[in-house]
Amino acid sequence: MLDYTNTEKIRRLNDNFRRGLVFGGKVLLTRSVAALADHDKTALLRNVQTFDSFTADNDPHGEHDFGAIEHTGVRYFWKIDYYDLANKFASDDAANPAITNRVLTIMRADEY
Repeated sequence: MLDYTNTEKIRRLNDNFRRGLVFGGKVLLTRSVAALADHDKTALLRNVQTFDSFTADNDPHGEHDFGAIEHTGVRYFWKIDYYDLANKFASDDAANPAITNRVLTIMRADEY
């Protein structure tokens, strides 16, 4: 049996959610991202899903919960936050998917 640390569990859960965008949370787009043409939104989502340029600078806690990407010359950020299942408060344990809902927000860098 594998025994993961909390950081490893969080990283695995974040990567699984981000890559699939299906299980464990929801995706929010800021107004400017939502206003993009469908083909640009699709390309941007694909870039978020395939992001793998994690470094000590952009991922200091090793949780794979933040990234910066460029699309059509514009810089975008994505960020995963952890909420309780009602999405009212922060999760008590981001490593426990039974009590945590992940929210992935994609925004233009100038909206941050």
